[in-house]
Amino acid sequence: MANITKKVSWSSRADESGATGEGTPLLNGSEQPRHSRQLSEGRSIFQIGRLSTVDLEEEITSEEDSLRGRPKEIPHNEKLLSLKFESLDYDNIENQLFLEEERRMSYMGFRCLEISRWVVCGLIGFLTGLIACFIDIAVEELAGFKYQVVKENIEKFTEVGGLSISLILWAVLNSAIVMIGAIIVAFFEPIAAGSGIPQIKCYLNGVKIPRVVRLKTLVVKVCGVICSVVGGLAVGKEGPMIHSGAVVAAGVSQGRSTSLKRDFKIFEYFRRDTEKRDFVSAGAAAGVSAAFGAPVGGVLFSLEEGASFWNQMLTWRIFFASMISTFTLNFFLSIYHNKTGDLSSPGLINFGRFESDSVAYNLYEIPLFIAMGAIGGLLGALFNVLNYWLTIFRIRYVHRPCLQVMEAMLVAAVTATVSFTMIYFSNDCQPLGPEHTEEYPLQLFCADGEYNSMATAFFNTPERSVRSLFHNQPDTYNPLTLGLFTLTYFFLACWTYGLAVSAGVFIPSLLIGAAWGRLFGRLLAAITSSGSIWADPGKYALIGAAAQLGGIVRMTLSLTVIMVEATGNVTYGLPIMLVLMTAKIVGDYFVEGLYDIHIKLQSVPFLHWEAPATSHWLTAREVMSSPVTCLNRIEKVGTIVDTLSNTSTNHNGFPVVVQVTGSDEPAKLCGLILRSQLIVLLKHKVFVELARSRLTQRKLQLKDFRDAYPRFPPIQSIHVSQDERECMMDLTEFMNATPYTVPQETSLPRVFKLFRALGLRHLVVVDDENRVVGLVTRKDLARYHLGKHGLEELQLAQT
Repeated sequence: MANITKKVSWSSRADESGATGEGTPLLNGSEQPRHSRQLSEGRSIFQIGRLSTVDLEEEITSEEDSLRGRPKEIPHNEKLLSLKFESLDYDNIENQLFLEEERRMSYMGFRCLEISRWVVCGLIGFLTGLIACFIDIAVEELAGFKYQVVKENIEKFTEVGGLSISLILWAVLNSAIVMIGAIIVAFFEPIAAGSGIPQIKCYLNGVKIPRVVRLKTLVVKVCGVICSVVGGLAVGKEGPMIHSGAVVAAGVSQGRSTSLKRDFKIFEYFRRDTEKRDFVSAGAAAGVSAAFGAPVGGVLFSLEEGASFWNQMLTWRIFFASMISTFTLNFFLSIYHNKTGDLSSPGLINFGRFESDSVAYNLYEIPLFIAMGAIGGLLGALFNVLNYWLTIFRIRYVHRPCLQVMEAMLVAAVTATVSFTMIYFSNDCQPLGPEHTEEYPLQLFCADGEYNSMATAFFNTPERSVRSLFHNQPDTYNPLTLGLFTLTYFFLACWTYGLAVSAGVFIPSLLIGAAWGRLFGRLLAAITSSGSIWADPGKYALIGAAAQLGGIVRMTLSLTVIMVEATGNVTYGLPIMLVLMTAKIVGDYFVEGLYDIHIKLQSVPFLHWEAPATSHWLTAREVMSSPVTCLNRIEKVGTIVDTLSNTSTNHNGFPVVVQVTGSDEPAKLCGLILRSQLIVLLKHKVFVELARSRLTQRKLQLKDFRDAYPRFPPIQSIHVSQDERECMMDLTEFMNATPYTVPQETSLPRVFKLFRALGLRHLVVVDDENRVVGLVTRKDLARYHLGKHGLEELQLAQT
């Protein structure tokens, strides 16, 4: 990003470089990081290698050669911003080329573009639904085969003795399957680890995450999540569907594959960040819809992450993509289940139908639901804190791919061992009736006609376990079984999230909450005389599941609608909303949500919706980066090449200034141009001298910039001869002649609202004479968005 030359501190210390900047105590640091100063701050410093959950490392380019000499592991704490993240250009560059193209386009041309957007959204929904269908069928077939083999082995050795062989078989199968998923993630595409939701949140927020929407990432994500779920880890396949849908959208909307080096020459108009972001929003919504059968919830999920960019037509297109995704999934699954045409199935997770009689609740139960929301917030905060410190441990000691694979295999083996041990020592035997819903009932040491209920929770895919906790008979699980399962699965899920595997946290959270929620209902039924009437365990399992999930991920509006749509009954809309709000309020008092924690651990310059509440006394002068590298409207080619080649600055945006001929007045702002645009101009050698000579160059068009998007070549790959360095380049036609500017006395909240609402990448700060005095970028704002105590430290530093 422009004017960011090091990892910029979020703290309130004065500038280390002594650079001028209107006397502000908060400026960008020196050109080189001073690790010794960071280590002496008294704050926690950790060595970061590759965070296994969200490894966002891009291939090293020639522009990064100057960084090769630094230690491979760099100092890290939560108050640093990483250099490897750039902003996305969510504001259209209105230069002369863009305006000429728009003015030439007829009304019918604009209508065709609008139709194309609907076609792209339909394709996004269709392909996302197909991927979800493939994942569901693959998991069901492979997991079914594994559980059948293990079940037959357990039944065999229960009679003749030697159940240790069954345990070894179970652990080896889990470890082998998980090993495959971990290898393809750790060695081939680390960005595919985890659910991908933190990365998509960052993308919609305006941060360019390297490799996050590539075809290779999608392939590894799909194969990895199948291995994770089939391998018996405490994970779900729903979260990764959001990432998968976003990748599909990013690829389809561009009409080409840069990974396969194939250009289909379609949808070329959409090859820019503004259009691509809209389609990625649709892809994320389609992923939610396919995962939970919740089209409206998918729309609201994308809305929560990118609300400032939306308009009515975009909302309808995203809803259309979500509906197509759900329809596609249901249609092909109906064929798979030999019920062709039956489109009543929901998404990948089937909560089952909650009938009106069983979900009825009374007014006096609402305080109980709110109390469960508080419990969910506390347990969610504990989960996030434990996972935070576990992630820090992985950052320091488990950053090598081979170690990541070994850890994943260890977790798989431990999960199988703990599951087997819990089943083996459980004496919770339940009658196996004619209408039992258990897929793989284990008898073990129970009497004939009975099965071990602990096995129903552990010896199954997480989705089936959630459904059994919601809908099994009230006395199916005894309190001890539910308590032990909650405790063990809580720590297993916490350990699992962050491994170098593709996996989501939605289903484990629901499963943990459903278990303690059902326990809560059983206890209520035990202590009240009318317990069998109103304290239905399945009802409280649903509330507990919502509370636990809300306490971990801290989503409110979209999660409420997702839960209501997944249950197929709107009766619980109010209780679920109250529970999620309570869980968020209680959890936020202690720690941030899980996704926000992992975003911060990666030092991503993530911007929240609002500026700090007490920041009105700050102005653009304190926020901006200064001094600013500017270019003349007609600039020497050698100067442009040297500016772009300077690895110590590595700016991505340059104000363009003009000097009045024959005047001694300082140069004034006349536009803004991006590094990517300059690189395209140098590549095509758009020089004034060449244009006036006999070797007249063809007129550059927007197509040339779109063809280079999104992987613009590095400046080192462009050869400029010594003679060409003496040429001049006229930037008038290509620069944005109307960039957004603010006076240097503008308040920080106003700067923040302009930046977020308009999706800006650069905001120029000018004085009364329209002279450039500074530039505000995402990282400049992010370092001021300090948490609960940051502003107090900032005020103390300035006094």
